[in-house]
Parts: sequence; structure tokens; C-alpha cells
Amino acid sequence: MLTLAALDARRSVPTRQLAAPGPDEAQLLRILRTAVRVPDHGKRVPFRFLRIAGPARAALADAALARLRQREPDAGAAVEEKLRTRFTLPPLTLAVVTRLGSDEKIPDSERRATAACVCLLLLQAAQAEGFGAQWLTGWPAYDRPFLEGTLGLAADEELAGTIAIGTPQVAAPERERPDPAALLADWCPGGGR
Repeated sequence: MLTLAALDARRSVPTRQLAAPGPDEAQLLRILRTAVRVPDHGKRVPFRFLRIAGPARAALADAALARLRQREPDAGAAVEEKLRTRFTLPPLTLAVVTRLGSDEKIPDSERRATAACVCLLLLQAAQAEGFGAQWLTGWPAYDRPFLEGTLGLAADEELAGTIAIGTPQVAAPERERPDPAALLADWCPGGGR
């Protein structure tokens, strides 16, 4: 059973520090089985996954670089290399697609929140299976020509992010976390604290 200590041990492993091997098919399906256990108002399942593995990694990197050059013709070599390795270094990247569409009962914000929960559980489940992972967004998550033309998303879909998964090449260091007590306030009638 997952304990709070295991949850507290979650660390993002930078994509440049992820290498093969990645999860095999059984491990990936196990990770996904955990990731879909999210709060989902109305049981809409407002998400889906795109697997980017094998030769698809280089093809997606090439497409992303082509779009970057359209967006930012003066982007330097370091920016291009960072984008290229985002998709080529990790053995597996999962794109978490948010499915919106018309829904009179469930607001878009709740469906986006569900997809974001999927991303977090992917990180937790990957680490529980012995892998490192990192959740990334950046311009590729918001650029409609890239999303629709390259990833094939529909007009009513968004990208919650990409989750890079692989074997960590370094131990991910702990970073400073906020003090929960400093973030907690008691609600009082009248809106005061």
C-alpha cells in the first residue's frame, strides 16, 4: 500500500537525466491503471493518452523544431537542442490530452483539473514502478498549430502536458517545499480569517 512517505518522496527527474530502459508494455499499463484513478465529476473521462516512443520520438522532435523555427526564427542553438532532447532523450513520453467538448453539466475547469490529476498520478505511478518522470508544458502545450497539425488534437482538445518517463541517471535532489502551516487559514463567516 502506498504510504505518505512514498508520496512525500516524489521528485521530478529532469528530462535530460532520463534514459533507457523505459517501462515495458506491462509496466506502462500498470502505470496507466493508477493514473486513471482520478476524481472525475460525471465520469466523463475527459482525457486520453498519446504514446511517443521509439522512432516517433525523433519525428516529434523534428516537427517541434520546425514549428519552433516558425514561431521564433531567431531561437538559438541551445533553445533548439533543449527542445529536441525533450523528446529524444527519454525512452517514453506520454502526452496527456484533455478532452473538453460541449457539456452542460461539467465545466471545462473541472475537466482540466481531472486531466491535471492524471499528470500527477502518472508521476507518482512511474516513480512507484522504479522510473523517473517529469511533467512538461511550455509553448508546445498551448500552440494550436502544433497541437492540431502535429499531435492531431481536435479543436476541443488541449494538452495538459507531456510526461517524460525513463530510468533516472542521477538521484533527483529534494527542493525546498512550502510550509503547509503557512498556507493554512481558517475560514470564518463573513469572509475573514
